[in-house]
Amino acid sequence: MIPPQFEYFRPVSLDDALRLLADNEGEAKVLAGGYSLLPLMKYRLAEPGMLIDIGHVPGLQDISQVDGEWRIGARATHAQIAASAAAADWDVVREAAGGIGDPQIRNWGTIGGSCAHADPASDWPAVIQALRGHFVLRSGTGERVVPARGFFRDIFTTDIGASEILTEVRVPTPAARTGSAYLKLERRAGDFATVGVAATISLGGDGRIDGVGIGLTSVAEHPFASDHAEAAVHGAHPSDEMFREAGQAAARQARPAEDRRGPVDYKLAMVREMTARALRLAADRAAANA
Repeated sequence: MIPPQFEYFRPVSLDDALRLLADNEGEAKVLAGGYSLLPLMKYRLAEPGMLIDIGHVPGLQDISQVDGEWRIGARATHAQIAASAAAADWDVVREAAGGIGDPQIRNWGTIGGSCAHADPASDWPAVIQALRGHFVLRSGTGERVVPARGFFRDIFTTDIGASEILTEVRVPTPAARTGSAYLKLERRAGDFATVGVAATISLGGDGRIDGVGIGLTSVAEHPFASDHAEAAVHGAHPSDEMFREAGQAAARQARPAEDRRGPVDYKLAMVREMTARALRLAADRAAANA
């Protein structure tokens, strides 16, 4: 499979990349690791007239802790994130990063490329929404910091403007008595998720759940946060019964399609079960972090 012809540019600064993007609005696509965009081009599902390769733009691969949050450069690779202090802080980040594809994909694929691409079965969008994170979008006229919840609009569609580049992902550092987990059902190791669930839980001094985030992937036209499932457990003491109720609520919000990974009823059953399991694991880890 051969992609259509295109112009290729490799800017060495973010300003140059943004200038190229603005001058070729509607024709240009940003290339980071390439593991999301290039397959679409080979299948002729995307036919940009220009690729702007930001692989040599400095400052987009850094991971740092600033003002109570982790700031992850959009060009940080999955492998880099898995080995970072952010992954040591958040089990959900470590488990997601370490389970994406194979070693080659983890060494080249980037968090920014994954989120900007917005594949309905991608892992990072569910995780960032469960963590109530934000995306930093840069254009030639300034910067926007937008919540992850609401950023994903439809299949392969996000809030990124035609002249904007996603430059950074921001997630909070965990408070005390906080735990998290990412569980992914896959047909074989490294495959896209049949169902993926990211969960975070924070416990108050009385043992009740005073903070919760639940993100799901591969069960709708885009990854989403299940606010109904979150409401089912917020303020309650952790219990298997409550987690099962949350799983039921998540399944009611899910909109899976039948495909080679399974029929709709099977996927909904897995949403119920895996949501309950992810919440239980996150709660156990939160209690251990007291």
